[in-house]
Amino acid sequence: MKRETVGKISSELLQKESESRDPIELQREMQKDYLKELFRCIEDNYRNYTDTFYVVVITKNERLMPNVFRNYFFARQTCPTPDYDQTVWKIDIQEKSVDYLWTIPSRDASHYLKNNTSLVHPEEQELLGNVLKFADGTLYKLCKKLNGESPISNELIT
Repeated sequence: MKRETVGKISSELLQKESESRDPIELQREMQKDYLKELFRCIEDNYRNYTDTFYVVVITKNERLMPNVFRNYFFARQTCPTPDYDQTVWKIDIQEKSVDYLWTIPSRDASHYLKNNTSLVHPEEQELLGNVLKFADGTLYKLCKKLNGESPISNELIT
């Protein structure tokens, strides 16, 4: 059986008239794949670390296909510097816990949320909070703290 390419599917969807689909159902479907990939990344990397590690999810929009977004999951030992199109999870092996740290949407979406706080839907308040913490440097300070760095320099705390 021959599989269709993402480009072909994307092109066909763009040419179709907008179908009225239940947005909640679409969100549930997307969430299933997201969680499956998140836990696959954790499982694949669990043995590579002894204490704590971080799973970073980078969301990329395909340049030639505006309706296609891809999430890239990878693990790292240190907490990453906060950036646009990024979600970060902290995995504590000793505590056997998975903690959500933040999501920062695209630059455009972040600026929109920051500049239109009174228009933000209640379901997006947490995202707005992350955007505001990103803008004021709170997430950067958290990153430095989690990495054991001094808040005012690049030196490690000993």
